[in-house]
Amino acid sequence: MRTFIFACVHNAGRSQMSAALFNRLADSTTARAISAGTQPAEYVHPVVVDAMKEIGIDLSSAKPQKLTSELAQGADMLITMGCGEECPYVPGLRREDWPLPDPKGQGIETVRQTRDEIRKRVLELLKRERLLAGE
Repeated sequence: MRTFIFACVHNAGRSQMSAALFNRLADSTTARAISAGTQPAEYVHPVVVDAMKEIGIDLSSAKPQKLTSELAQGADMLITMGCGEECPYVPGLRREDWPLPDPKGQGIETVRQTRDEIRKRVLELLKRERLLAGE
């Protein structure tokens, strides 16, 4: 099982959307995604929950969690989104950065745009890694 970690600062928006979309689109027998943050919030942003609900993904019970070296141990790749220097360096772990706007305080239209951009990037990643469900 290959593990991909999506990380942002609060684990309340971008990384939650990314992991949920990855887990929906990936071949679940070969890959999974985890989301985490360097300073986890208490809950996922309500506007993010609403935007994801529109496409049939329920994040209402998702809990932000801390990105630790232990969590990253054994992962294949770390995809960061705005945590910059706060994201831990994990030796041997491939890393990619997706500079996406933080949905915190944004309206639903902006969050939809971010969600759709994340979906596009997740699909590209899954195709590149040959992990797309049905392939």
